[in-house]
Amino acid sequence: MTHHRLSPRRFLHRGFTLIELMVVLVIIGVLAALIVPNVLERADDARATAAKTDVNNLVQALKLYKLDNQRYPTAEQGLQALVTKPSTNPIPPNWKPYVEKLPNDPWSRPYQYLNPGVQGEIDVMSFGADGQPGGEGKNADIGSWQ
Repeated sequence: MTHHRLSPRRFLHRGFTLIELMVVLVIIGVLAALIVPNVLERADDARATAAKTDVNNLVQALKLYKLDNQRYPTAEQGLQALVTKPSTNPIPPNWKPYVEKLPNDPWSRPYQYLNPGVQGEIDVMSFGADGQPGGEGKNADIGSWQ
């Protein structure tokens, strides 16, 4: 008794039809449309997280500055006082370098420093994606009071 088997050769020569390729491309397109916006939102989230980390690091450096010198840098001296010793009064008596260099926020703008602060004794903040005070979502301010 001989068994009827499909010869393997027949499967090897069978390619994809145009319809099958179109279906796969449509599926890939739909997946891309769902995934791409999430990836873009993630980038904004990552920037906000990076800004929060920078703000926290700057606040810690400012606290060390105050411990050593009995006061925070003035608004005029600014965050630059953490990198180079201020030459304007009040000159800090026990100054040390507190940060190697001042980071820019994730949107390539300098961090803002207020002394006296609006939200606390001092405020350090990024204005977010739009570079303007206030804003919603990715344009929202990211500050030391959060």
